[in-house]
Amino acid sequence: MHFDQRTQRALRDLGLDDDDLGEAAESVAALVEADAVVLEEFFADHAVVYSDMDQAHSAEEFPEHEVDFLDTYTHADELRGWLRFAEWGVYVEDGRVLDEDLVELTLGPTVHDRVRFAADRERLE
Repeated sequence: MHFDQRTQRALRDLGLDDDDLGEAAESVAALVEADAVVLEEFFADHAVVYSDMDQAHSAEEFPEHEVDFLDTYTHADELRGWLRFAEWGVYVEDGRVLDEDLVELTLGPTVHDRVRFAADRERLE
């Protein structure tokens, strides 16, 4: 089960038993896996995306990125992977779907930030 001890205790205090906790854990894992599929599809469907990422080598407020792929894997409530652009890549530590045209990823080393990505710059304004 992926709930830490404090969360398990709090959920038990609210009346959940071990079976309920197991069901909740399975539900969370299924939701994370579903988000991973949608995130991969988002990047597969767009050859170019725009972000709100701060980049030292770009003067654009919302820089353009040529997408190669997003490869994710999940384990319980964790979503991790690798986002590859034409010229560079970055480790993904988490992600969520904000809507069909806007997603947010937590990017790891070299970026260390939550970054929103959209198919159009206007979605980031």
